[in-house]
Amino acid sequence: MKLKEWINKRLPDIVNTLEENITGSFEVHAEDGLDLAGRNDIYEVLDYLLAALFPGCYAKDAMIKDELNLFLGDVLRHVSYRLAKHIRETFKYRCLKDKCDDCSCDQRSEEALIHLIESLPRLRALLLEDIQAAFEGDPAAKSLDEIVMSYPCIEAIATHRIAHSLYELDVPIIPRIMSERAHSKTGIDIHPGAEIGPRFFIDHGTGVVIGETCTIGRNVKLYQGVTLGALSFPLDEHGKPIKNIKRHPDIEDDVIIYANATILGGDTVIGKGAVIGANSWITRSVEPGAVFYGTSINGELRGRNNE
Repeated sequence: MKLKEWINKRLPDIVNTLEENITGSFEVHAEDGLDLAGRNDIYEVLDYLLAALFPGCYAKDAMIKDELNLFLGDVLRHVSYRLAKHIRETFKYRCLKDKCDDCSCDQRSEEALIHLIESLPRLRALLLEDIQAAFEGDPAAKSLDEIVMSYPCIEAIATHRIAHSLYELDVPIIPRIMSERAHSKTGIDIHPGAEIGPRFFIDHGTGVVIGETCTIGRNVKLYQGVTLGALSFPLDEHGKPIKNIKRHPDIEDDVIIYANATILGGDTVIGKGAVIGANSWITRSVEPGAVFYGTSINGELRGRNNE
């Protein structure tokens, strides 16, 4: 069968079958107020937000200092209208799914958008601390500009701080789209729910995973391959994972975690100033100031643990 004949005779059946499968098994439809094509638009909005934070790195054109105010005004007006539309659509989509009959999607979307835009100066100040920590923590770094322009952790952390701001206001879907976009570009997977303090540095970065309920204090440094994950998933009476419970560890201030270490569990706390060696496997808390290399098995730390 030649291609033209196949297109005319067989392709319509495939199209009909595919349409039936999509409409019968997937919940996202354009007529419900949420279009999957909007994901790419959110990517573009995220790029504009990154450009507003670091025009010299993420702006599409060379930045002239005398035009900076005009550039920022244009970008943020543009972002405000586009992102407010997507936030409103996701709120309405969730209300449709939950059969909510008494909501304020329009008001909540505007409040979330305004909160994010007004937070940008604070987020940039946090990111400048992250960049300084990277410069101080990496002897290979020659300048702050080099870090902003080339280190994947900066894009991942900047994206996270934007996404987390929306996550805190219970904005559906969009924070996760942003974080997974950074994940695909940098290899660093940070759930938007994670709470991360200032002066955060991820050296190299590839393969780092930080879970939703993880908290990270000030001046924490991670290396590639570190996992801050869940130990297990408690199930409900229907055998499904229980949501909205603490599942991931807490990392206190001034902690260093070396490459490929795995730290699991919502009750696990890595104390202030602790150092976790490469390839360690930890499922229970480590005391402040400890230097630990090894594995925690059956609730006991086995390995070198110098207080």
